Amino acid sequence: MFAISTYKKYIEDFDTNLLQCTFLGKGHNGVVYLLPDGKVIKVCFTESSCRGEYYILNRVNGNKYFPKVYGMNGNYMVRDYVGGTSLKDYVKEYGFSKELGDKLIILLEEFDKLRFTKRDIRCKDVFVEPDGNLRIIDPKKSFSKERDFPRHLAKGLQKLGVLEEFMERLKLNRPEKYKEWSKKIYEYVENLE
Repeated sequence: MFAISTYKKYIEDFDTNLLQCTFLGKGHNGVVYLLPDGKVIKVCFTESSCRGEYYILNRVNGNKYFPKVYGMNGNYMVRDYVGGTSLKDYVKEYGFSKELGDKLIILLEEFDKLRFTKRDIRCKDVFVEPDGNLRIIDPKKSFSKERDFPRHLAKGLQKLGVLEEFMERLKLNRPEKYKEWSKKIYEYVENLE
C-alpha cells in the first residue's frame, strides 16, 4: 500500500492506464475505476464537481461512513474503495430489517454531528457492506445545500415500498425526529404521486 505522501505524488503524476483498471460504475458526476492497489480513482465530468465532492470527503476524512480520500488533481481524485451493495439493491434482494432501519437513523444522526446542512442522501449512494455497516459514496452539497429532513432517502424508500417500516423505526427509536420529520416526509411523498 502507498503512504499518504506517496498518494500526493501519485495524484500529481498519475500515469496509470485506466484501460488496465476495473471499471466500477458511472454516475451523474463521473466514472469510477478500481486501481491495481485496491484504491479507486473517480474521474469527474467537471473539475467543479470533483472539487465539491473532494471538499466534503476531505472534511470528514477518517469518518467510518465515508471513504478516506487521498488527494485530487483537476477532475479526478483517489479514495478508498467502498464495497457491498447499494441500499436500493440490498432492499430489493434482502428486504428491509429493523436493524437496517436503525442503522439508517444513526447514519442520519451522524450528518448532524458532522454539521451537514443537507441531512439527506439517495438510496443509491448508501452502500451496505458485507459486514452490515453502511458507507456513503458521492456525497453532494452536504455543507452548501439546506435540507432539514431526508427527502431523497424517503423518496427512495417509498419507491422500494419500505418507507412505512423506516418511519415505524424512527417513531419507536427517535420520537422527536419522527415528530420533526413525519409531516414533511409524508407531504413530500404524497406530492410525488
